[in-house]
Amino acid sequence: MNLTKSSNPVLGQSAFSKVQAGTQADVMTVEGAVNKTGLMFLILAFAAAFTWRKFFGVFDYGSPEGAFSSVAPWVIGGGIGGFIVAMVTVFSPRYSNITAPIYAVLEGLFLGGISAFFEAQYPGLVMRAVALTFGVFFIMLFMFRSGKIRATGKFRMAVLAATGGIALVYFISFIAGLFGASFGFLHGNSLISIGFSLVVVGIAALNLILDFDFIQRGADSRAPKIMEWYGAFGLMVTLVWLYIEILRLLSKVASRD
Repeated sequence: MNLTKSSNPVLGQSAFSKVQAGTQADVMTVEGAVNKTGLMFLILAFAAAFTWRKFFGVFDYGSPEGAFSSVAPWVIGGGIGGFIVAMVTVFSPRYSNITAPIYAVLEGLFLGGISAFFEAQYPGLVMRAVALTFGVFFIMLFMFRSGKIRATGKFRMAVLAATGGIALVYFISFIAGLFGASFGFLHGNSLISIGFSLVVVGIAALNLILDFDFIQRGADSRAPKIMEWYGAFGLMVTLVWLYIEILRLLSKVASRD
């Protein structure tokens, strides 16, 4: 049984081995990982509230772009900083008790500004996106706990391939954008674009199953307690991705009205 195999890139194959020589007295538990995930949610929410309030403090209903410029440094800094801290956490899981909360702060700054911008254009959109994200989370948790969806080897490989494919499409789109090209099915509001977003949301949701499995296997194998933070971090990465994709999907649908 491979305890470290997951399609989530932050829950890589060598994660446990990198900290196996750490603590021996305490071991990882599912409850501990859940508690740390909840703590990271609170940290992210407080950080998001900062950029959210800053945006709406200067928001002019005629110019969302102008208000966004007031939080752009925080959003850009949070996005880039969050990526850097995520990479540090991936390569040094033993320090995840420090880097995971920092990641939550930075991602909160990023999400708060982005969410405020979407909310200014489509009032009520963010609340629906948050509700759907939590709804998907609890549905997938139920499916995992009830055994209706199992993280088998074939399931992992399928989700891994799909996730890698999406990442490749986004990367190619980013490179093409540097040369002035644009992928309409990624950013437009056509039925094809909405369909693509639905597929991405579905793949992100399936990644939650692998995250749950990672945490459960870690607890069953009595992994070092520090891995509770790493498991919570990996789950947070997937939830942030899921929320962003749901936000984009809802905005595409709203723009058609």
